[in-house]
Amino acid sequence: MKVDNPQAFRFIMQDEIYLLNKDKGVNITPPATSPVVTDKPEAATVTAEVTEQPSQIAPVVNVQLVSPPQPAAVAAPTPEPVIQTVEAEFNYLGKNNKNFLVLVNYTTETHIAGTHLAALQNILKRKELDLDDVAILNVNKYAPVKLAALAAFFAPTRLVIMGKDALPVGIGNLPLNQPLQGKKTHVLYSFSFDEMMSSNDNKKIFWEHMKTL
Repeated sequence: MKVDNPQAFRFIMQDEIYLLNKDKGVNITPPATSPVVTDKPEAATVTAEVTEQPSQIAPVVNVQLVSPPQPAAVAAPTPEPVIQTVEAEFNYLGKNNKNFLVLVNYTTETHIAGTHLAALQNILKRKELDLDDVAILNVNKYAPVKLAALAAFFAPTRLVIMGKDALPVGIGNLPLNQPLQGKKTHVLYSFSFDEMMSSNDNKKIFWEHMKTL
């Protein structure tokens, strides 16, 4: 559409857009022009006023540290003392190959008197035994000697006790010249060699009982 009359624009468009400044009656000040600076200005010193803010102080909290309860001390059990039984050592004549133990008592001999040893060897030969098959122990060197110690050391299956002075402690009352059969040991309590050497009857009695061992 062609509009020839400028006043007609008032009815078509907004006045503020198409009216000239002089028609509006408004004085518009032109924007100020920044001056041209030829020299480099000194850097402006800007003093900033800093207001120190009081630091926030954390409240003081009293913390009481409580140690965890300690377990009650338990006393370590005291180990029982180890009691070691020292096995007795005996110095004897023979080798005890047949676990045949002969107990004698001599105050002046290491093992047995020479004449008595010869008589005992003759008796052993009749039983087809020799000196290596038996153990001849002079208990006088170990008095008082205990039967338990003899049993632990020699483990005798046959035991001949020559005279009352050769009786070990713990054997009890034994009848004279009456062989006894125990659970493990056959025992004969008889005369000493001194008592036999002076009596043929005693020799015969001793031999009769020795045959049964």
